[in-house]
Amino acid sequence: MRQLRAEIRESWSSAMAMPLTSAMVAIVIGCMCAAVILTSGRAVGAQESVSRTLDSPSSRSVVFRAGPDAALDTDVLKRVAAIDGITRSDAFSAVVDAENAHFSGGERVSARVHWTLDEDWLTEPPEVPNHRIGYASVHAGELLGLSASAGEARLVASGDQITVAGTVVLPDHLQSLQPILILRGDPTAAEAVSLLVIVADSPALVPAVRDAVVGVLGVADPTKVTVETSEKFIQLRTLVDSQLSSFSRSLTFGILALTTALAAAIIGFAVSQRRRDFGRRRALGASQGLIIRLLAFQSMILGAVGGSLGMFGSLFALNVYGDPWPRLPFLLAILLLSQVVSLLASVGPALSAARREPISELRVP
Repeated sequence: MRQLRAEIRESWSSAMAMPLTSAMVAIVIGCMCAAVILTSGRAVGAQESVSRTLDSPSSRSVVFRAGPDAALDTDVLKRVAAIDGITRSDAFSAVVDAENAHFSGGERVSARVHWTLDEDWLTEPPEVPNHRIGYASVHAGELLGLSASAGEARLVASGDQITVAGTVVLPDHLQSLQPILILRGDPTAAEAVSLLVIVADSPALVPAVRDAVVGVLGVADPTKVTVETSEKFIQLRTLVDSQLSSFSRSLTFGILALTTALAAAIIGFAVSQRRRDFGRRRALGASQGLIIRLLAFQSMILGAVGGSLGMFGSLFALNVYGDPWPRLPFLLAILLLSQVVSLLASVGPALSAARREPISELRVP
């Protein structure tokens, strides 16, 4: 270990003794890292951003619409709960119109009863005797003329009074239901379901989840149930991943090959300038392995310096332009890659320097 530290210190001193050559190697490696991050890394960041959008609950949802004759009821939630690969399930009644309870002829909004066995996104209802509790979306509250989406509403068909307890913020996969007045339902009671929304754990599971849920619907007439999925989003995600990944790999390999060649040329030139130094070392008993290690350590030190500067400079540029950053594993891989490129670039010059005969090297003017 002591010898290793001594060799690393000597490699650092050698690098500092040739500031121009060392700076050129570090700049080449830094430019490589910056180029990879600003091209492939930028593409990877964009790919992850697009994938997160396409992996949203709305793109992982399966919507079942049941007609009145289908006889779909809330017991389906218990059967769906036994299926793996489902994040959550929400059931809704058929739509009924609701209006402000204090005057007729105003704007009407859709009202649905909601049932779920999962964590409910509705707040705990207040106790209001003989009144049902509802929650209005912001737009629905505005249409009903309710202050802060709270007040009294009335179901048009039945005349039932609804106490609107506040605003409901619908989850992403239920945004299409707006504007809406949501009534809390009891999932243990067998009630007719008109709309069943299932969210799969991942886009890839959507087809399997759809087929599994179809098998447990338990409806009287399956032809009265329509199914809507987001398979187009899944196909788009696959296409985006494939194209961006292919572009990133091709570009990265090209940059690495060019950088390795440039760094090897610079290091080879530096070795040729130090032929007498290496000859003296060999004449004094330095082994071929020592010469190779010193050049390898020197190149890796310069690669680490250049790679770090290139990475931080490119991240600053991405931040200035508001582009997404690649994840930490990608950045660490780029730093590791700078070490690999530096090591590969030093192999040829190091082997050439180590194999030269000391006597012939000392004769170099």
